[in-house]
Amino acid sequence: MSYIDDVLAKVIEKNPSEPEFHQAVTEVFESIRPMIEANEEFYKREAILERLTEPDRMIKFRVPWVDDKGQVQVNMGMRVEFNNSIGPYKGGLRFHPSVNQGIIKFLGFEQIFKNSLTGLPIGGGKGGSDFDPKGKSDREVMAFCQSFMSELYKYIGADRDVPAGDIGVGGREIGYLFGQYKKLSGNYEGVLTGKGLSYGGSLARTEATGYGAIYIAEELFKDHGIDIAGKTVVVSGAGNVAIYAIEKAQQLGAKAVTCSDSTGWVYDPEGIDVEALKEIKEVNRARLTEYKKYRPNSEYHEGRGVWQIKCDLAVPCATQNELFLEDAKQLAANGCLAVVEGANMPTTIDATKYLQENGVYFIPGKASNAGGVAVSALEMSQNSERLSWTFEEVDSRLQTIMVDIYHNIDNAAKRYDCEGDYVAGANLAGFEKVLNAMLAQGVC
Repeated sequence: MSYIDDVLAKVIEKNPSEPEFHQAVTEVFESIRPMIEANEEFYKREAILERLTEPDRMIKFRVPWVDDKGQVQVNMGMRVEFNNSIGPYKGGLRFHPSVNQGIIKFLGFEQIFKNSLTGLPIGGGKGGSDFDPKGKSDREVMAFCQSFMSELYKYIGADRDVPAGDIGVGGREIGYLFGQYKKLSGNYEGVLTGKGLSYGGSLARTEATGYGAIYIAEELFKDHGIDIAGKTVVVSGAGNVAIYAIEKAQQLGAKAVTCSDSTGWVYDPEGIDVEALKEIKEVNRARLTEYKKYRPNSEYHEGRGVWQIKCDLAVPCATQNELFLEDAKQLAANGCLAVVEGANMPTTIDATKYLQENGVYFIPGKASNAGGVAVSALEMSQNSERLSWTFEEVDSRLQTIMVDIYHNIDNAAKRYDCEGDYVAGANLAGFEKVLNAMLAQGVC
């Protein structure tokens, strides 16, 4: 058995019931196999893969809080500090009922390579809770966030571990978390990113992940002689990533025609009304059933189904494993040119392989989703310098980072004789930098 196969078997054996983590590790290992097997004895002696897949630490804790009826509620909180070889741990907090240890580890593992690809000095981490902020009052969300931070603050800091937002954690939650951290630690520092503009946040942070996905899609198209203007884009999700992917696509002259949430999806053949979508989701925190009130000619459908719409570019922005094999077949049959992931690992492995084997360009989330964490790192820089950059300056830096990521993963794929395989290119390029840092710092 090869070194890679042996370590992969051990990872699965040691981490049962964590299929998302197994999936993420398998994808990376298969991509870096040529590099590892070219010098297998060395990497085995250094236990590089074991050190890469075992987190530096896994923190799990109880989060008690009191709801508006006076009832004490108890949730689980956790943080995985996975690898800090190239910088402080960096990764979001996710508040959603689906959160468990396997999902947090998958996200933290992916974050190592995503953060490496940005070219910025940030390591990989992730955290969250099975708390669901939907339907909760502001006071209940504040009570939960304060209790959550009362434990988490012991383990984080501006030069140690810098959390951000993710699913279920927006500006409201970050504000409550930061306030409690400041109170408990006595420090006013850039320990959280995604903060409000009045207390250290960065312009363009809200837009960053969605904008970044479209910037890298634009560069992919440009590299293959295609103009993104005039193209039809299908997007899933209706959170920050989806909203601002739609906005940027339409700014570049494309037409985004779908969005979705957990109950259904919208098809608007004239192009999604971004301002209406923002009002529904960001202001009213309502369901997409409201969209027809703004655009009577649009269609609302229960369940899932955005991938059946004919498009040139598909951007899955909702959650992990939302684009299945049958969806990939539908996209390919409809002539889709590219799938660019806006969420973390939203495409199943078999769907990814089908797309690649059937001529659909595919860019994985660890590359195309990196805009958010890139601007988070830029927010850290602004906090350290006590400066605030303009929207245009941050946006310009973001675009440069995303263009560089595309060419880094493209070049890595070419160097390892897998030209056009952007999954392999992303994993190889991300791994190279982390590997070199790990080896330089010894066994630690």
